[in-house]
Amino acid sequence: MTTDPFVHAPAEDPFFGVIDIELDHERGTLSVSGDGVPLAELRRAPDTPLETYVPIETRDPARLTLFVDGVEEVLRPAKGFLTRRSYRVEVTSGARRCGYVLEPDSLGTSRLLRDGRPLGVFTSTGDGKVSADWEEKGPGSGTAPETYDASVG
Repeated sequence: MTTDPFVHAPAEDPFFGVIDIELDHERGTLSVSGDGVPLAELRRAPDTPLETYVPIETRDPARLTLFVDGVEEVLRPAKGFLTRRSYRVEVTSGARRCGYVLEPDSLGTSRLLRDGRPLGVFTSTGDGKVSADWEEKGPGSGTAPETYDASVG
């Protein structure tokens, strides 16, 4: 029996246009794409023991692979336990020569940092809709987001 992938409603991003998000539980993939951003795809290894409370069904970094714009990046999800920080996800980008951290701020928000500088805050309403509030470059602010950043986030 084959099920259709779970496609979230496209997000309208003020910087990057329409962003499509597709989660396919059966194949173990999560993809982010759009005209204004490079394709990002998270893949779960076949025969992975599934954890149903995790959207991609595992937090084991040995069983996950991240590709952004066709380039494999290093993905390190934390174990996810009691504290918000335990649910952070780190990405080391060899293509961009930088590091990213996505860490929960509150129950429905997570902030994205590049090399320790804030890029924006992602909000999930729990119904498949995600929005991003991006930092604007200026005195005392974070770094202006780029298309690669949006895909990683």
